[in-house]
Amino acid sequence: MDLPLSAPLSPRLVWMPEAGSTNDVLVQAAGGTDSAAWPELAVVATDNQVAGRGRLGRTWTAPAGRCLAVSVLLRPRMPGGEPIPVERWGVLPLLAGVAMAKAVTSALQSAPQSAEGAPDAADAPAAATASPTPAPAPAAVAVKWPNDVLIGEKKVCGILGELVPGGLVLGAGVNLSLGADELPTPMSTSLTLAGAASGAATADAVLAGYLSELTALYRRWLAAGGDAVESGLLAEADDWSATLGRTVRIELPGGTFRTGTARAIDETGRLVVDLLDSADPLVVSAGDVTHLRHSDS
Repeated sequence: MDLPLSAPLSPRLVWMPEAGSTNDVLVQAAGGTDSAAWPELAVVATDNQVAGRGRLGRTWTAPAGRCLAVSVLLRPRMPGGEPIPVERWGVLPLLAGVAMAKAVTSALQSAPQSAEGAPDAADAPAAATASPTPAPAPAAVAVKWPNDVLIGEKKVCGILGELVPGGLVLGAGVNLSLGADELPTPMSTSLTLAGAASGAATADAVLAGYLSELTALYRRWLAAGGDAVESGLLAEADDWSATLGRTVRIELPGGTFRTGTARAIDETGRLVVDLLDSADPLVVSAGDVTHLRHSDS
């Protein structure tokens, strides 16, 4: 596939007509004997991923040509060249979530401004006296902790980070043009269903938007030595969060459930939850989050 928008944004971009999992491909390449050939911000991508994986071991598949799967290699180092401590890497999946949220927002903003039924140019004389129906406002884009991207309350993208020697692979799967009958769950959506113009929902356009936003955020984080506060990344994660201030149910590793109010994201990317049944907050580094309505809590 020709990728004129995306190709200039990565030192090595490999497009695969089909892949089992782009994360698997890049993890194996970056950790193998040819790892030097895979520099920082190298990318593996496809629109036909047949064995994708999500968080907590979930599988992820979609019809060919309707979704984008992309994996990016990061090798975090200080401005002086020394490695950034691994304990600071916990915010990187959040960084990817914010980057994708920005890319999704740009795709939705490219949708035609006129609403269905608005007059054509040929009807211009009549339009002078008619009041066209305004287009509905697009649903808000936000990041559900730790790194699902939502349009309204529906998921359009999931992100999975995996460690490799000296680095991290960030994988993302975005629903580009799935129809309503092709969605994996009732709580999913796609860019086209949410109103993105067809030209903005192409694999190249979305990939370019994501890589541009990811690179900018990542370089800010690197320049701050991996400090999520100093780089401004934590503030951006707060601004884009769909989780903070919500009543949530947390499924912890091992199958334990806790309920409370999501109060903060700390500097290492963990979610701080004020529990309903304890005075001590719960600090979550790994778990599955469900946003609850008031009647559910």
